Amino acid sequence: MSPLVVKTITAWQLGVVSIARALWYRLGVKFGWNPVKKLVELPPVGPFYSACKAPVTDCSRGLNGVVGYEPMAFGLKAQFAFERGFPLWHQSVLTGVETGNEPWWILPDFIEGLGDIKGVWEASRFDWVLAFAKQVSTGDKGAIARLNSWLADWIDKNPPYMGANWKCGQEASIRVMHLAMAAQILDQVTGASQGLLDLIRIHLRRIAPTIQYAIAQDNNHGTSEAAALFIGGSWLAQEANDEQLARDAKRWMEQGCKWLENRARRLIEPDGSFSQYSLNYHRVMLDTYAMAEIWRRQLDLSPFSQALVTRLQAATAWLGNMVSPDGSDTPNLGANDGARLLPLSDTDYRDVRPSVQLASVLFVGARAFEKAGAWDQPLQWLRVPLPANSLNYQRSRQYDDGGFAILRDGSAMLLFRYPRFRFRPGQSDLLHVDFWLGEANLLRDAGSYSYNCEEPWQSYFPSSAAHNTVQFDGRDAMPRLSRFLFGAWPKAHNVKRLAVAEEKQTVSAGYCDWKGASHHRAIVLTENGFSVTDEVGGFKKSAVLRWRLAPGEWCWDGDWLVGSGVRLRVTGTQSLKRCELVEGWESRYYSRKTPLPVLEIEVEEAGRLTTELRY
Repeated sequence: MSPLVVKTITAWQLGVVSIARALWYRLGVKFGWNPVKKLVELPPVGPFYSACKAPVTDCSRGLNGVVGYEPMAFGLKAQFAFERGFPLWHQSVLTGVETGNEPWWILPDFIEGLGDIKGVWEASRFDWVLAFAKQVSTGDKGAIARLNSWLADWIDKNPPYMGANWKCGQEASIRVMHLAMAAQILDQVTGASQGLLDLIRIHLRRIAPTIQYAIAQDNNHGTSEAAALFIGGSWLAQEANDEQLARDAKRWMEQGCKWLENRARRLIEPDGSFSQYSLNYHRVMLDTYAMAEIWRRQLDLSPFSQALVTRLQAATAWLGNMVSPDGSDTPNLGANDGARLLPLSDTDYRDVRPSVQLASVLFVGARAFEKAGAWDQPLQWLRVPLPANSLNYQRSRQYDDGGFAILRDGSAMLLFRYPRFRFRPGQSDLLHVDFWLGEANLLRDAGSYSYNCEEPWQSYFPSSAAHNTVQFDGRDAMPRLSRFLFGAWPKAHNVKRLAVAEEKQTVSAGYCDWKGASHHRAIVLTENGFSVTDEVGGFKKSAVLRWRLAPGEWCWDGDWLVGSGVRLRVTGTQSLKRCELVEGWESRYYSRKTPLPVLEIEVEEAGRLTTELRY
């Protein structure tokens, strides 16, 4: 398949309408057709939030972050640079390099020498607004001054539409959602200060003209920007004392509601799978809709459609079933930029239970986790009542719309990934297997590490080599066309649906890639282990099967590899050219990477490889 054919087919798969939207946006900004370049605003003036006469919540007991604030970035404690008590808003927490304060549309997408721009954006996502609001709500008398002074400094250093922190509509949208949730925590939605309303309005004027670009991407950019327009627009419509602003606010609210409905129908599959094939981006989407629903209830707005609610119920169940057997972690599935939109719980970044619990209560009307725990904290802070009834999402199930299967047996959980690409894949993870035993992620995905870093890491983490699958001829299963785009998306064939019997569970699928290499994987899970049978062929030189193992001591006992309480063996119908442990890498948190052992089995002939794992 020639490069031109690959690009043509990929463009068709992306969709003509989506490509046209993205192109129109870029041309509009470049040539000035888009009104976003003509926006002019004066900086809003505080105070933005007021002190509470009495604590509005008593949930501070047992909750973290109400006494002091520890800056976080990408789920870990961060060392932000400070000046006169405030963060340096334009300095990257990753590289220490600062950006300029030019109009945002002048700044290139990738600024030379800066590294990953997310390092700049992280402090301006306003996680600290939520942290300080929690402090205010529990009676910390100094917290209101900290909250208002940090906002005033941010506005002073980031005047409307100037600098990198205005470059992305989604980043502006996250700020809107966090400002609104802080008002919800403080019970200051009604009667909000003029400074806060002005700050919301300035953000919505940035988001609205470019939302078509977010929609064109068919990912969480569209859901985030739609939610911000809905939340901010409805807020301004309620509080506005100016006729023009009231009209604008109503238009923003209706625009946001329209796209929230549209994105739910288009991007969330009937089985709950999300367009980005990513566990963390699934959480981002679910938290976004949860905030929109909380806001809708707060302002007593018209309910969302049953179609939207049904898709959100399915999406909640999907994420609830991805929770590890011990409950505290999840597979490192798909692209992951370290986003966590509702940091309101005393849990690790990788723990999705707070998001599952919140969404389950809002959209299903039942708890996902019966026992009380830190996963209840977002509901407490946002004053959402907990229902008495509960249900359990964790069971063996296939999500064929998205290309996933979950197999569970006691403390064992196996995730199987196969290609069902209606939207662009973010990683070359075809036929990847993730395996958990209790809290131990024994066979694991590499993660993402960074979207803008040096080689070989830029290519390594999304690649076939960074997953538990077979790599053919040292290349990926899909050709990389750009930083965020793979081409020639294969289609799954010979899919045998998940079958659950008393003694075993089975599932299988295969594909043939654009160069003729074929891979079919069959999985059998029993009560004391599993087997994976890989049939490979069509390659030119070699095929390498990889099992990315949990860090720790692994040693050979005959032809069995022993470690972490399990035994693993690979045999083949063809001769094995190589079977050895090598060093690989993983990224459990964005911008951090650590080594881990990888078992590599290389063959030069077509045939069948069988992996057995016993515990």
